[in-house]
Amino acid sequence: MLAWVLAILGLGALLAGAAALVVGGLLLGPLLVWLAWNVLDLAHAVGAPELGFWGLVLAAVFLAIGLAGRVIIVAAVFLFDPDWFHGSAHLHWPEPTFRNFIAICLILIVASASSHPHHGHDSRSREPAYDG
Repeated sequence: MLAWVLAILGLGALLAGAAALVVGGLLLGPLLVWLAWNVLDLAHAVGAPELGFWGLVLAAVFLAIGLAGRVIIVAAVFLFDPDWFHGSAHLHWPEPTFRNFIAICLILIVASASSHPHHGHDSRSREPAYDG
């Protein structure tokens, strides 16, 4: 009986972790990018156009993954050559306002997702230093 209860709790924890990954990774990232880019109007502040749904998702994924994933996204964009890629913009540094500061901080929160160290075994040795 106890084994069944523990198995059900383990399956529940697995499902809860998967749900947190979907909500946190796939919904929160694009939401923060949308808030910063379109709502707080960082796009206009730097002279870029607003992003549509797939542009927001692609930007959030690009910011949140590592270098190899970024290279794959860049290769896919150049290979598929989407229509929105042919737009033009005159980019410039944004005005130093509080709104732009908050928008840039939101973008940095999404970008910092890939810079967090993964939990697990540390490859460095934990042996004490030789003292004598």
